[in-house]
Amino acid sequence: MPSNEACPAIDIAIMRLPHGAGLALPAYATAGAAGMDIVSAEALILQPGARRAVATGFSIAIPAGFEVQVRPRSGLALKNGVTCLNTPGTIDSDYRGEVRIILANLSHEPFTITRGDRIAQLVPAPVQRARLVETESLDQTDRGTGGFGSTGR
Repeated sequence: MPSNEACPAIDIAIMRLPHGAGLALPAYATAGAAGMDIVSAEALILQPGARRAVATGFSIAIPAGFEVQVRPRSGLALKNGVTCLNTPGTIDSDYRGEVRIILANLSHEPFTITRGDRIAQLVPAPVQRARLVETESLDQTDRGTGGFGSTGR
């Protein structure tokens, strides 16, 4: 697949685990795709209202200064009511365990996942570290302390 020249690539080491043998590795479906589709390494039925950490059959080593975000697939969400919880999920650069996807079935019907089904997408992203500086007061803004819904509909 041709690369998206507007987006420089980073190298992420990937290790296939024994139960991931024969599965497609994460891949971009199109040249303009932001996320790499990932597949399930297990078959299961996700009951209505249930959630499950689904195996992918691989581990990754993300370079320092980056994270990989886990995001739902829009088709699964719209057509089947199946989405990722904790979205976007973050895989930290120092994590070396199996990538697992927390799926939830928000529909009223059981949802069958077959080994090899696309279940989510991965999006690498740079990480900005912060230093918190304690202070006695904060600057004023038009919004001020207005919380949820304070800016209108």
